Amino acid sequence: MLPDPQKGLGRYYSYLNSAVKIIGSYQGHEPLAHFLKNYFSREKKYGGSDRKQVTQLCYAYYRLGKDFADLSFEQRVLLGLRLSSKEIAAPWNALLAIYKVPETFSGAVFPWKDQLSGGIDPAAFEHSFFVQPDLFLRIRPGNEAPVIKKLEQAALPFQKEGDALRLPNTAKAGEVLALNSEAVIQDLSSQRIAGFLHRFKSLALDVSQISPDVPGPGSRVSVWDCCAASGGKSILAADVLGTITLTVSDIRPSIIANLKKRFHEAGIKNFRSLVTDATKPDGQLSRERFDLVIADVPCSGSGTWSRTPERLHYFSTDEIKTYAGLQRRILANVTQSVKPGGFFLYITCSVFRAENEDQVAWLQQRGWVVKDQQVLEGYKLKADTMFGALLQKKANFI
Repeated sequence: MLPDPQKGLGRYYSYLNSAVKIIGSYQGHEPLAHFLKNYFSREKKYGGSDRKQVTQLCYAYYRLGKDFADLSFEQRVLLGLRLSSKEIAAPWNALLAIYKVPETFSGAVFPWKDQLSGGIDPAAFEHSFFVQPDLFLRIRPGNEAPVIKKLEQAALPFQKEGDALRLPNTAKAGEVLALNSEAVIQDLSSQRIAGFLHRFKSLALDVSQISPDVPGPGSRVSVWDCCAASGGKSILAADVLGTITLTVSDIRPSIIANLKKRFHEAGIKNFRSLVTDATKPDGQLSRERFDLVIADVPCSGSGTWSRTPERLHYFSTDEIKTYAGLQRRILANVTQSVKPGGFFLYITCSVFRAENEDQVAWLQQRGWVVKDQQVLEGYKLKADTMFGALLQKKANFI
């Protein structure tokens, strides 16, 4: 029950009431961003400023996770707003007082800290849910000067961090740049997968001296991106490794259709695309052997929940077991397609040990050798957190 509006606060009560109504009708079956877009398209009364305010309140609510059952919906929305905002407008401060929103809380936003991958700072990771990640671009080879010039001419604020550009998450980069051709939208941690690809490049050169199955200098490397999704890792591999023989696959036909469009924009012409289930042997692929198989596997996505905090709210630990089982089936299938002496790059955007180190340990038990393994910590950098491991199949692997 909302208190009677005080003078000057009516519009803010309305925003809060709208957010509570939306939260009550949202069940987590689709991304919150999609739900809100459809909701506002039906409810024409909301202007641009109204949508922005209500959207911020909805996301603030979900940033608290599912704890705080002792607080009302309104209190949880306002507490989330307090914790996730650098500055709060005076009317919101008034409502914080009216609703007696606590200054602090003792609940656990992320109660699964005992299941985190090694090296993750639990407190810092939990705090990251109150910080909206930035937008990141990766400059493609040969495009640094024109990309920076265009951003400066458009007065878009950015920070350069190596090949990465950090922009506000509301930046309309696609209105300024030729996306996928000049630069790709790619999270900072995802861009750091390039480190594994450089490592593969140097290791493959060494292996070629002793194994005829692995290409040497000047040879074309064969790569299978077996869970390709939108193709971001494949574009990165092409940029890092140079000319490659590329195969991409995904279980979803619509995703492969979108990938082809993106590859066209990126100038990637020589590739083979397949719709196939990575958990099951494919008649064609089962007979082939690749120098590098990349598996950015389906996962809980827990390293990205700062962008999608509704997942934090609706998450069940049963999902860890479900995803770990799916990942294990993918590993058992696709690793057979790596050449003796070749390499396997395992990637998740999860923070859970069962989806990360435990899967690598399972491969080690089967004779694979870990060459590099890292948690790519983004939670202190306003970015996603990911996990990557580069493993090698022994040359005498049977």
